[in-house]
Amino acid sequence: MSDVAPGAVPRGAVDLSALKNRPATPAAPAAPAGGDAGAPSLVFDVTDATFGDALELSKRVPVVVDLWAEWCGPCKQLSPILEKVVVEHGGRLVLAKVDVDANPQLSQAFRAQSIPMVVALVAGQPVPLFTGAVPEEQVRQVFAQLLQLAAQNGVTGAVPVGQGEEQSTEEPEAPALPPLHQEAFDAIEDGDYARAADAYERALKENPRDEEAAAGLGQVRLLGRVQGADLHAARAAAAADPQDVDAQLLVADLDVAGGHVEDAFERLLDLFAQLPSDARRPVQERLVELFGVIGANDPRVLRARGRLTSLLF
Repeated sequence: MSDVAPGAVPRGAVDLSALKNRPATPAAPAAPAGGDAGAPSLVFDVTDATFGDALELSKRVPVVVDLWAEWCGPCKQLSPILEKVVVEHGGRLVLAKVDVDANPQLSQAFRAQSIPMVVALVAGQPVPLFTGAVPEEQVRQVFAQLLQLAAQNGVTGAVPVGQGEEQSTEEPEAPALPPLHQEAFDAIEDGDYARAADAYERALKENPRDEEAAAGLGQVRLLGRVQGADLHAARAAAAADPQDVDAQLLVADLDVAGGHVEDAFERLLDLFAQLPSDARRPVQERLVELFGVIGANDPRVLRARGRLTSLLF
């Protein structure tokens, strides 16, 4: 479900221009009681009117944006996990919470077709992360990738932790992960996606029902495929030969990594429809894998899966 890919911050997946151009509000997000007056809280609410503060803050520290609603059950499962993991990072990340019902402009700007939806802001630009309630381990993995991406774009600051959020002078101890999951997590932090994929594959051999390993495997395979890829060169190759399967698969991967999920699905479904039946399998397998990355209940996946089924039968 993660859409984070190392490299330049994706642009164009979300249109924040109208919100970015709003007049600045008088103050930054509220500081916790007892904290530094100029320091934002690690977890705070933002609105249509105050979102410009979060954009400014993202030039110093990555801002995770949690789009939620009171009626949303999965949101209530995910939000405490997001808050916990953000706080554990000790100011290297902050969490901005957006009630989509109360803030329709933000909901529209982020194209929040389903919630919970989690995106990030890095240097004022949106970075799609995931949709739906995901396990804590996966949140940790995505945040590790986000910090790597932020560092590549020069966003390496931290906010002072307010007194109300200070827990200890020592690094909080994360819950123990299964050994192969820990091996994969360590590899992701090192940017070694091949090693992470190998660890997840071994975890699935041990337990084919390990949903977290299956989701993680899809994510790291995607990250591995787009690592070092040149988007402009890939698009040129795909345009030069519309039936070059490898070229179209790479552009679809890059589109998913950059947040253009529907474009990726449409590209692969159009290709699938044009290919002879004996050449379709790689495209179908890639679609199914990307469905798992985005999430089975995502509306974009449901629509694409329906069209794939109609093409198959």
